[in-house]
Amino acid sequence: MESSSGMPNQIAENLCAIRARIARACEKADRPVDAVSLVAVSKFHPAEAVESALRAGQRIFGENRVQEAASKFPALRADYPDLRLHIIGNLQTNKAAEACAIADMIESLDREALSDAIEKGAAKTGRLPDLLVQVNTGNEPQKAGVSPDKADTFIENSLQRFGEKVRGLMCIPPEDEDPAPHFRFLATLAKRHGLPVLSMGMSADFETAIAENATLVRVGSAIFGPRPMTHF
Repeated sequence: MESSSGMPNQIAENLCAIRARIARACEKADRPVDAVSLVAVSKFHPAEAVESALRAGQRIFGENRVQEAASKFPALRADYPDLRLHIIGNLQTNKAAEACAIADMIESLDREALSDAIEKGAAKTGRLPDLLVQVNTGNEPQKAGVSPDKADTFIENSLQRFGEKVRGLMCIPPEDEDPAPHFRFLATLAKRHGLPVLSMGMSADFETAIAENATLVRVGSAIFGPRPMTHF
């Protein structure tokens, strides 16, 4: 079966290379390899590419758009029931119910309006995914995420509302800055609130994130290749 990278075995080879890099980064940071999980970011890549990764043993996937995720993952779950789907992009409130229905984790909780929508969506679907609070560590106006100065209050409110379903934090540091201080800030913030999950680090900086105690790293193009010209 063809994948977006040309051949399924290329995706398998790419996954093997990324896993090896994760293992080396964990060893260097004196952390166990199983302390870090890989989220394969499959946005804009077809279900065939996801299936190639599944055949190679990958089980956690990240999608930005709920509509695209809904077109790919429900059918794949039939053959791979241990598949886990993370919504990692800015989530619109009108997509919250659908996200509750299909996702295992929403990594982009960042505002009260979205909390309200997720609560309603969970009541409607009878399903509440795990949640990560996204923090805009660089205070970038073009990016989603709660600002650092409001993060403590928002995290506390989220914990009061959703309890143990709030599993941790996520961030995307500014592209033109050293990511390490941003990762360190997120780790300190998570520790302050007793949150175990840190989703931070992408293709260019996940080794740095692992050194700063990331538990989830998000890698896309290094696994699936360049995004196809035709998007969903």
